[in-house]
Amino acid sequence: MALFGAKKDGRELKIYENTDELSTDLADYIAELSEASVKEHGVFAIALSGGSLISLMGKLCEAPYNKTVDWAKWYIFWADERVVAKNHADSNYKLAKDGLLSKVPVVPSHVHSINDTVSAEKAAEDYEFVIRQLVRTRVINVSDISDCPKFDLILLGMGPDGHVASLFPSHLVLDEKEEWVTFITDSPKPPPERITFTLPVINSASNVAVVVTGGNKADSVHLVIDDVEPDLPSLPAKLVQPTKGNLVWFVDKTAASKLDGTKFSE
Repeated sequence: MALFGAKKDGRELKIYENTDELSTDLADYIAELSEASVKEHGVFAIALSGGSLISLMGKLCEAPYNKTVDWAKWYIFWADERVVAKNHADSNYKLAKDGLLSKVPVVPSHVHSINDTVSAEKAAEDYEFVIRQLVRTRVINVSDISDCPKFDLILLGMGPDGHVASLFPSHLVLDEKEEWVTFITDSPKPPPERITFTLPVINSASNVAVVVTGGNKADSVHLVIDDVEPDLPSLPAKLVQPTKGNLVWFVDKTAASKLDGTKFSE
């Protein structure tokens, strides 16, 4: 149960006493979206991120979700990935496989990880090609206002610097409008080579959830949600604004500690 919840301008903010309560609500949220998406168009196309997000999704491996979620209808992607071997400790695929995917009955051919044997540039190009094929066959919906894929849910974390996926502050890829998937070779955080969904793809999703825990994120949560210092270059997380979709922030009490509680609910 959220300590605080408010909706404004197509986005929702939920604040939790602790990560356990956040995890419970996050599992409910994902399971409900999965059921609605499967009912509506037969699949649930979900994009994951790395970091603490996978452990916070852990309750999906437990009852009742491990039995009630229609796992065979899930098509799984990554909003960003480190260009390392799939068994490397830095791999978001490995993190998700070990923490979630190996514990639930997903269909292996529905799990779309990057080609880990090529350069970052080629990996991004190949990944976009895979997504384009699945848009063409309508496994992934297409946005009705652009040609972008319309994922049912994109799950994002946020770094202390306000980055989401592998979109870092002041980086050129923030301005990418044409590509669906792009690459970087100069990540300020190791490993340097990564692929990432671009902002047009993130903002074309039906649902986007940003999941943030920990006091080291409090300053960025304040800057993004309270919309302070509008004249400064925007933090990447602030640029997550689904065009026609829903945006939900799941934030624990420590990450929310610097929020001006009155602003969001005005």
